[in-house]
Amino acid sequence: MVLNKDNVKNQLEGAAIFGMSIALFGKISTKEGAVEQNNFFDYQMTRMKHAPKIHIDILDKMHEKPTGVGEPGVPVMAPAICNAIFNATGKRVRNLPLVDLGMV
Repeated sequence: MVLNKDNVKNQLEGAAIFGMSIALFGKISTKEGAVEQNNFFDYQMTRMKHAPKIHIDILDKMHEKPTGVGEPGVPVMAPAICNAIFNATGKRVRNLPLVDLGMV
């Protein structure tokens, strides 16, 4: 049961973009025990130019008790992107982030 459709859509859209960010650019490096990235200027995230149109379908006929939405859009993004690359090229991607492979 969905009590607020806008909140569910916002949560899933944000999760999809975050999942894309991890798959495309998600790399944190360290030097002498400290993380080198400080903020968004040196840690790449998915920008508008990389973001696809996101469509969320919400089923109205569910009869379950309301619960939190969580982050179900995050873990599915990397496999979806890698499978799309396989469908387009015939090559399996086994390493992330994709930016390191020259695919972004």
